[in-house]
Amino acid sequence: MLNRIRTTNILLLVIVVSLIFYLLKILSFIFIPLIFSMFIASLFLPLMRWLTKYKVPRFLGIVVILLLIVGSLVGIVELIQLSIQQILTSDSQFSDKAEMKLYDGARYLKDNFGITFQKEQNLISQFFEKDNLGSLVSYLRKLLTTILMTMFFVVLWLAESINIHKLLNKTLLKKKHASIKTFIKIENNLNTFIKVKCLVSFLTGIGTGLACFYFDISFPIFWGLFAFIINFIQMVGSFITVMLLSIIAFVELSATGTLLFFIITISGVQVLFGAILEPIFMGKSFSINVIAVLVMLMFWGFLWGIPGLIMAIPITVFFKIILEQFSGTEVIVSLLSGNDIKTP
Repeated sequence: MLNRIRTTNILLLVIVVSLIFYLLKILSFIFIPLIFSMFIASLFLPLMRWLTKYKVPRFLGIVVILLLIVGSLVGIVELIQLSIQQILTSDSQFSDKAEMKLYDGARYLKDNFGITFQKEQNLISQFFEKDNLGSLVSYLRKLLTTILMTMFFVVLWLAESINIHKLLNKTLLKKKHASIKTFIKIENNLNTFIKVKCLVSFLTGIGTGLACFYFDISFPIFWGLFAFIINFIQMVGSFITVMLLSIIAFVELSATGTLLFFIITISGVQVLFGAILEPIFMGKSFSINVIAVLVMLMFWGFLWGIPGLIMAIPITVFFKIILEQFSGTEVIVSLLSGNDIKTP
């Protein structure tokens, strides 16, 4: 009888978990802006409380914070426009160099291995095909919708219409003291993650841009901004930056020694800020097993794409803090953190 009950409970758990994952997938257009807005709101909640402390009306405080957010977005857009202008006005013959290198590589493969390549349609003309333009417009529409929904949820978080503390108190923890303690820990960890990630990404972008400028790689502003943005994707972002810049450097740098030194330099920038300084700034609360990080990246990347890759680590830390409040989940917490399982 007990075995049947245990089997039934396991089956029910599998069904419920599968249903939750299915809902997270199909309702991603709601959950992604909701979680993004939680990160943004947690960053500005201390400012909101400071304004409330000095008798500033809540409505006015929300307006001030929204203006700060919009100003930050405008600054990023201006940097993107500056990068685009730099690319458009540049007299760099990158495409000619790339075509020459590709031609030399194709000829080498043909002469030594008998491998031949068919000439494909020009990439620029492919980009401006009707189907590709339609996909681009659809993507921009989804992006705009996500931004607007995120701003809407940010207002709800700041106005405390959505309250994690009350939600935890009424659902999972059901103890006022425990829910307050957990909420404070979650909020502090989210603030730490966002601040450290922004700082490390900024320093990574500066270092990458300066390296490109020093080695005379085209469009250093663009590559610095690219490194800053993609660094928010844990582990994968650094790898993508190094790979793309290595390919660009292979086209633009002729000397083998210079090429190797450039790759070592940009790899050193990623290692210094991402693998050394970031864990130090994050502290012990973000000590998550590397295997757990990779699994979470794959899982949330599969579920939500690029937004899932960006939010994988803070979501994992969020669940880790929740699980730490229950004695029966010590094994899962130990697996996530990579620590030994405590025995009584």
